[in-house]
Amino acid sequence: MEPYVSIIVPVYNAEATLRRCVESVLSQEYTDFQLILADDGSADGSGAICDAFAHQDSRVKVIHKANSGVSDTRNQAMSSAQGRYLQFLDADDWITPNATKLLVRAAEENQCDMVISDFFRVVGERVSPKGDIDKDGPLTREEYVAYMMENPADFYYGVLWNKLYRRDIIEEHHLRMDPAVSWCEDFLFNLEYIRHARRFFALQVPVYYYVKTKGSLVSQGISISKTVRTKLMLFEYYHQFYKSVLDEAEYEKCRLKIYRFLFDAAQDGAVAPLPRVSTRLGNERIQVCPGMLTGEGVLFDQFRERKLLDYYLEPVAQKNGLLLPEVRLLLQLYLSGSNTRKALADFTGLTRGSLSVQLQRLAGKGLVSVTETHMPDGREKALQISFSSAAETVLEELRNVLKDFEMTRLSGFSREERTQYERLSQHIQENIRDILQ
Repeated sequence: MEPYVSIIVPVYNAEATLRRCVESVLSQEYTDFQLILADDGSADGSGAICDAFAHQDSRVKVIHKANSGVSDTRNQAMSSAQGRYLQFLDADDWITPNATKLLVRAAEENQCDMVISDFFRVVGERVSPKGDIDKDGPLTREEYVAYMMENPADFYYGVLWNKLYRRDIIEEHHLRMDPAVSWCEDFLFNLEYIRHARRFFALQVPVYYYVKTKGSLVSQGISISKTVRTKLMLFEYYHQFYKSVLDEAEYEKCRLKIYRFLFDAAQDGAVAPLPRVSTRLGNERIQVCPGMLTGEGVLFDQFRERKLLDYYLEPVAQKNGLLLPEVRLLLQLYLSGSNTRKALADFTGLTRGSLSVQLQRLAGKGLVSVTETHMPDGREKALQISFSSAAETVLEELRNVLKDFEMTRLSGFSREERTQYERLSQHIQENIRDILQ
């Protein structure tokens, strides 16, 4: 049975970082993939590391070849790929455990030809998220290239590794990297792919860790004259690309923005310096102390389940510009419905004052409206919670969170075991309700 995703990693003298990269792929929550490790004639121990992973996991396929450069290496890997989608990594980088799942889900739910995601920039022990498109929902090709025009030399648009591609588009139009180009070859590939794609989606969740290790063209030993020729060639291609995807009137209107690429390209492929808003590597995602993972007893069980739920809520918060407690409260409101302030505070684990503050924040962000009505006994007020149309996208994502949460909890269960577990869980809950009522 063919895999749904082919994940391609070109490898060249990467023994120091390769294990981290491969392990991040093999530990993906999404499992229907093949991992193609294309060894480009490495002179260190990279080839042996690739073979060891292939021996351990049948999803790993290794290509050993004479050194010919990253473009030809990726081309050979693409020719042997079998998946419906293609995903790329560099051997010195790594991905989050939910990366492939989120990319595939975005592509499938939005019927998209390309998904582009935010990523983490790693500089030493500091990390910062990077993105560019803030529109929620699918983008037409015209909308996508309009965003790209605003930041033409941005890594976000130029690289392969923060995107998911449809392999049938690549094969139908015979798209490959140009081995003769030694700089921005992935950007040229992207421009050609965009010509044939119709629908795009920006995943506003960082799923890739990019470690900048490559130098400028000059530091790579390329002469200044060749550097200038390369950049002029790239600009001409970029220029012709916009002439082909925009009509004449729109092209004339955007000419100055298009020509801005010539100046932005002078950055020599550099990623902008890490902004002041950064965090220590390891603190950018939910972490759990190892001791809490192994502790036994009901409190440890409850703690781990809460952390697992937060793990799935975190991408929803990142994507929608919300804090984790706000997303958690949205889910609690969705599940509990309208109730008294006392009951909602008890259910959410918040004081009444904290609940009021959080509700005001959600209302201020246009996600909920809250009205109070007197209960028949006159002693309590019921809070009527209404979700706005703007909250519907978030609620749909929260429904996916509940599915992911339950799938993880019951992973590896047979159908009979699931049925038995549900029956026993229902019995347990009946016992608890008998005591608490």
